[in-house]
Amino acid sequence: MFWKEKQLRDMSDDEWESLCDRCGKCCTIKLQDEFSGQLFDTSLVCKLFDKKNCQCKNYSQRHKYVNDCIKLSVNNIDKLKWLPDTCAYKLVAEGKDLYSWHHLMSGNYNTIHETKNTVVTDGAKSETDIEKIDYEDYITREIIDYDK
Repeated sequence: MFWKEKQLRDMSDDEWESLCDRCGKCCTIKLQDEFSGQLFDTSLVCKLFDKKNCQCKNYSQRHKYVNDCIKLSVNNIDKLKWLPDTCAYKLVAEGKDLYSWHHLMSGNYNTIHETKNTVVTDGAKSETDIEKIDYEDYITREIIDYDK
């Protein structure tokens, strides 16, 4: 259980990447109110998100195709207030343990799907299937704790 023994900054690249629970929640489209700065999450996923496998179709080159894709790192994990409370990176950064459905706890990548903790089980749609003018129709939650 390396995540209990190491700080995020001390993890190898492989350890860091293995923390990802493959929920897809960071791949949903976020909307920001241009006047208040308030953030909203949607049930729309990035055009590179593979709903069948619940992961990026081109992870290593995603920034080439999605300019505003944010790379999670030890330097920004505490600043990304829009990350879900279930995010393994966020949990470890806060000194908390992983959920029992996380593959590092259960030993099975399917547990997260079985417990309905992914965007795939939320009926997500690709941003390419929806006109931008209609994105607001897919708001799922207001992100309360955000940075202006």
